[in-house]
Amino acid sequence: MSKRTWVMGCSAALLALALVGNAAAQPQQHGGYERGGPAGYGHADHYDARYSHNRYYPSHGGVVTAVPGRAVVFERPGGRYYYSGGVWYAPRGPNFVVVAAPVGVFVPVLPPYYTTIWIGGFPYYYANDSYYVWSSAQNGYEVVAPPDDQGASTQAPMQPPPQGDQVYMYPQNGQPPEQQAQDKYECHKWASSQTGFDPTQPNNLPPDQLNSTRAEYRRAMVACLQGRGYSAR
Repeated sequence: MSKRTWVMGCSAALLALALVGNAAAQPQQHGGYERGGPAGYGHADHYDARYSHNRYYPSHGGVVTAVPGRAVVFERPGGRYYYSGGVWYAPRGPNFVVVAAPVGVFVPVLPPYYTTIWIGGFPYYYANDSYYVWSSAQNGYEVVAPPDDQGASTQAPMQPPPQGDQVYMYPQNGQPPEQQAQDKYECHKWASSQTGFDPTQPNNLPPDQLNSTRAEYRRAMVACLQGRGYSAR
């Protein structure tokens, strides 16, 4: 081997090591999305550093040929939306485009990764340029417009947020977040059809009957989730 060939080989090896070190120093991917996203994205990912959230998400306007994971589907006056892994999609011809979260929609679970921020003593849950608040009346998390975050804090106050009467679930078989959201939504629909009670809708039942039907709904939800491999209460 000539001296020139040996020097060129060492230079290439050092360059490769430098590139590996630089890649290792990059922030981690979010929710299973590697940087660059699934095949078919038309736009690069963006890094969400707001409130030290520090996660990658596919950029709005990116296009995929299929929604990844098991998406929850929402019908809205403006069209259909798909929610998966904290990312929102809308149909565009045979494909799907990444869009902003539709304000006013209630989701059964928060994104897999979220940051809790406190504004005026009230908790907001933040991820991917979207804000969610818990609604005990709707038994879900509502997508809301960005609040005035002056003085916002990521430190929780002494009093915890109200939890309402939601059903808590824990995956016993390693179900991914997208499947958890879909299973909870499908169990909610089944429990509502079995009991005639839907906590996401307003009702005018007398207090005694309301408490009774709510308890029946919760029992049905717990039974459904347990049947799908969750510990629920």
